[in-house]
Amino acid sequence: MENNKLWDVAIIGGGIAAFSAAIYLGRQKLDTLILASEKGGQISQQPEVANYAGFVERDGAKLVGYAHKQVEDLGIKTEEGTHIKKISSKQIDEEIIFVLEDANGFSYEARAVIVASGKKPRMLNIPGEAEYMNKGVTYCAVCDAPLFGGKDVVVIGGGNTGLDWAHLLAKYANKVYVFVRSDIRGAKMTYEKLKANPKIEFLMGVEPVKISGNNFVDSMVYRDRATGEEKTLKVEGIFPAIGLVPNTDFCKDIVELNQWGEIAIDPRTNMSSRPGIFAAGDVTDVLEKQAIIAAGQGAMAALQAIKYVEERKK
Repeated sequence: MENNKLWDVAIIGGGIAAFSAAIYLGRQKLDTLILASEKGGQISQQPEVANYAGFVERDGAKLVGYAHKQVEDLGIKTEEGTHIKKISSKQIDEEIIFVLEDANGFSYEARAVIVASGKKPRMLNIPGEAEYMNKGVTYCAVCDAPLFGGKDVVVIGGGNTGLDWAHLLAKYANKVYVFVRSDIRGAKMTYEKLKANPKIEFLMGVEPVKISGNNFVDSMVYRDRATGEEKTLKVEGIFPAIGLVPNTDFCKDIVELNQWGEIAIDPRTNMSSRPGIFAAGDVTDVLEKQAIIAAGQGAMAALQAIKYVEERKK
């Protein structure tokens, strides 16, 4: 990839918002570069997508795969495995150029940037979590569920992700415990369906305390929030699903973030507080985090980026 080239638009991210933006940019023949730490995003980890209009195959990985194929057909390349660490700007003649620096010391220059970097899993921050990461503690049931065939596992979280993961894991595991801190926040229809599954057990009003094991996880200590009593549960797999944190560390010094670290955008244009930097998808302060909304935001950001770039190239 030409690191010294001036691109019209650089897109940071490899999910549905990024690919949606790239499709619009590619069709307008803008010189576009996608910089992705990995391809797929959150939607690719969903085994059942039932609410994306026009998509009936249900598999989230297929949805993103189709979008990426559209991007490839337009001649846009994705630089995968690229972790952007900082965005800065410089002036060349009378034009402001954005400089994107990655973890390997490479830099990329672009007239406009679309940040579609999504979110990463929120950590439990309890003893044993870091020690047993990828040794029984995993943040992707879609990726790792088959590895836990015949084992007892626990999913932590009562949101849609936690419920989806419990449903998937029940196909492989011997027993699936679901820790819910307070109330079920996911789809009630899914919850009722899972309660009827004899392999799934919901433990309400509990919170994780400690993860233990030898070479791999073999138990978890949890606390009853009402009584304060602590108990030990023998499990070999732990799947935290307690929410996501925006991937915005690299741009916190150049755009405005809200209290949750999301990029504040103008909802009419998807532009951030810094002219020329747009954002789309879960990384923004849009209220609802849904794949179809992320795709729409990617399109909006691209359309506005096209206007921004073309005005500056006149």
